[in-house]
Amino acid sequence: HKHIFGDYYHFQHRAVVKRSLMEHRSRHARLQKEPQVKWAEQQVVKRRKKRDIYSELSDPRFPQQWYLYNVNHRDLNARGAWEQGYTGKGVVVSILDDGIEKNHPDLIQNYDPDASYDVNDKDPDPQPRYTQLNDNRHGTRCAGEVAAVANNGICGVGLAYNAKIGGVRMLDGEVTDAVEAQSLSLNPQHIDIYSASWGPEDDGKTVDGPAKLAKEAFLRGVITNGRGGLGSIFVWASGNGGREKDSCNCDGYTNSIYTLSISSTTQKGNVPWYSEACSSTLATTYSSGNLDEKQIVTTDLRQKCTDSHTGTSASAPLAAGIIALALEANRNLTWRDMQHLVVRTSRPAHLNTNDWNTNGVGRKVSHSYGYGLLDAGAMVTLARNWTNMGPQQKCVLTMLSEPRNIGSHLQISKVADACEGKTNFVSSLEHAQARLTLTYNRRGNLAIYLTSPRGTRSTLLAPRPHDYSSEGFNDWAFMTTHSWDEDPRGEWTLEIENVAGASDYGTLTQFTLVLYGTGDSSPNVSRSDYSQSANASCKTFNMEQVCIECSPGLYLYQQGCVTDCPPGFTPGTKQLDVSLENWVQLSSVEACLPCHPSCLTCVGQLPTDCLSCPPHNHLDSFSHVCLHQNQIQRESPGLARLGDSRGLLSPELSSNLPVTMAVLSCAFIVATFVGVFVLLQLRSDSAPCGGQTKLHSLESGGGIRVGFGIGRGRVVSYKGIPSVWREDGCNSESENEEFDAHNERTAFIKTQSAL
Repeated sequence: HKHIFGDYYHFQHRAVVKRSLMEHRSRHARLQKEPQVKWAEQQVVKRRKKRDIYSELSDPRFPQQWYLYNVNHRDLNARGAWEQGYTGKGVVVSILDDGIEKNHPDLIQNYDPDASYDVNDKDPDPQPRYTQLNDNRHGTRCAGEVAAVANNGICGVGLAYNAKIGGVRMLDGEVTDAVEAQSLSLNPQHIDIYSASWGPEDDGKTVDGPAKLAKEAFLRGVITNGRGGLGSIFVWASGNGGREKDSCNCDGYTNSIYTLSISSTTQKGNVPWYSEACSSTLATTYSSGNLDEKQIVTTDLRQKCTDSHTGTSASAPLAAGIIALALEANRNLTWRDMQHLVVRTSRPAHLNTNDWNTNGVGRKVSHSYGYGLLDAGAMVTLARNWTNMGPQQKCVLTMLSEPRNIGSHLQISKVADACEGKTNFVSSLEHAQARLTLTYNRRGNLAIYLTSPRGTRSTLLAPRPHDYSSEGFNDWAFMTTHSWDEDPRGEWTLEIENVAGASDYGTLTQFTLVLYGTGDSSPNVSRSDYSQSANASCKTFNMEQVCIECSPGLYLYQQGCVTDCPPGFTPGTKQLDVSLENWVQLSSVEACLPCHPSCLTCVGQLPTDCLSCPPHNHLDSFSHVCLHQNQIQRESPGLARLGDSRGLLSPELSSNLPVTMAVLSCAFIVATFVGVFVLLQLRSDSAPCGGQTKLHSLESGGGIRVGFGIGRGRVVSYKGIPSVWREDGCNSESENEEFDAHNERTAFIKTQSAL
């Protein structure tokens, strides 16, 4: 049947049935009597068990939890984390909501009373209040997504099914600033992650956020009290106001730098109808969609199970579960480290939207999905060997020296130094805030954009058709995460636009740019991100056991394999001349290739492949070449010459072209206007009223006369459209005087009325 090794062979006799219930002793004995057979043994089946950390879960609803793991890999890759041995053990999560059914059979084993409290009734029991409509089921459903027990024959499993879970009952009553602050600051040395799926009204017209006490609770949680100084992790649902065209940047909770804002996608990878788009969203998990798409399976009130949990309320707890897995992999992660991990490991995958853009460091980012779908397996892999980020730096820059009229469009551009040369210098950006104070007669017509020096354009505010308010914004901090890891030095541009085209009016009185990030003394942010173990993902090693070829889908970078090339490098094919033994010969491999020295980030190695430029350089939008500022200044303003061999206009000439066109247009309009007046004067010579024409009109703005003296002292007086004409087209002199007097009286009356 088969040669095993040496003189050992595997034989099969036609009369011996496979997996027979009894031994075939007679044939065995006859074989042993053969002089050429030194040894023979009938083979039997042995029971062997794989010594994997992960074994298939047995909960009855687990096969329906399509978002945790499925064969087409359109999932959160929970199995990738479980197979590495991470299930949330030792991590504590608290759900800030309407209570948690602590005696639910799928939660009771993981329930933690030290992570629970009833703020509404001021007692330690977070049990929800039962009603006929089961109004207070929200918290119990969210808790099951995080930490429903595995392999107990009940319902499904939580993403971190060995984590401890608690609940704070705070939404089933009057919600005040004090209630929120008390909930956000509950036992911060014990609770690692707070998950919140609530916020202000998602009605498309509200602008609201945390008040004094809640702001202080956030600050204390991440700076001083939370997790022994590492910082509490606040996970927040981005909002369900999509149908009302709401913007989550008008929600001060999701818009905060201290919260990790999570959006939703459907089973098919589409933007849900309820989803809100904004620049503060960091990443996405799954939730409900259309009627033909599946929803979320989790625990339900009255010790039941449901497969119909919906909205961004279902997305945030899934993110909290994945974060719990990453915390188990590395208990030393700070609140900022966790946001870095999310940015680096989230993937656009199959998520559908028309606003995917590549930012200044080459990452794809969207206002609907942030940096994409969370990947539990990738997060724990990166978390295990993560080097903590340096201390957070904050640079505050005043960008407006005097109030500016907004009108229909206002653009403000100013170069920022990111506090270079000071102790709070920000060299690598994390969060950027535009703190604005403005008035406008209809706030919902405004759209606000912020463009970074690397060309990343963030929509800080999208139009909100239901927002009729004339209150404007008072020191409101619009936040964006889209420029993460960019160098913030250079020209920032704020645009405020009235998208409705109406004659609205308003004034911008404050524009302060606040930059958060790391300074020069911080560890290299790319080191942990782009140095994965070669053994885990390398396909071929050379004789010195150095990786020279990566597995499919990965790129060779500094003797390791990465999923995305770091800033300053671009994916490409690297030529090799390597011979390994006598059986492998490589001519080229997929690798990260350095950009041209003139480029900061790029899509190729040529000088015309630049995406962004180093400081003090300008990216030509036509040629994609980085030009030094001195080179631009040397261009003669009046010289119309070609920019390069391909016939492109120089940047100086391109910038003067709109001004030239405007001057020529104005000159043409003036010439046409003068020509019309000359023509009118020439025709007036043959008028039937004695050579002088007076055009009388209705009252116009109080009877203002505008006269132009042309030719022989004649005057053409325009006051509107004439209302009384003689049949022959002329009025007598007496009638004209009477008509003028009438108009003057009417104008006087209208003026007095207006006063």
